Amino acid sequence: MKTKIPYTLNHRKAGFSLMEMIIVLALIAIIAGLVVTRVGGLFSSGQEDAAKIWVKQAKTPLLAYRIHVGSYPSTEEGLKALLKAPAGKESRWRGPYIDEIPVDPWGNPYQYRYPGVHNQDEFDVWSWGPDGKESDDDIGNW
Repeated sequence: MKTKIPYTLNHRKAGFSLMEMIIVLALIAIIAGLVVTRVGGLFSSGQEDAAKIWVKQAKTPLLAYRIHVGSYPSTEEGLKALLKAPAGKESRWRGPYIDEIPVDPWGNPYQYRYPGVHNQDEFDVWSWGPDGKESDDDIGNW
């Protein structure tokens, strides 16, 4: 005759122990932390690239303005001169040369200066970068 082994000794309960669950959650948290820090770096790089592209492409509307008006907009007129004719230049102005006043990826207006400090024969266009002030992270056409 067969002897029956008690249920507790013969069958193990199915499922995970508390320790196993804590280990799995800790691993997920570590992986998520690594992914989030990596993705953050990708987005900041994309913002800098977008600012660099606009700074380089600003030459096209500014050159069109210069061809029609005869010179680049003054520092005081700024990039607004590409959207609306400056006083006294309405007869030669053929704009608008841009659809709207641009802002950099961090929400700050692009800066403009003519004659330029870095480009003395032309203009300087730049973004103050992520910190929004003049520093080493500025992105310009120089």
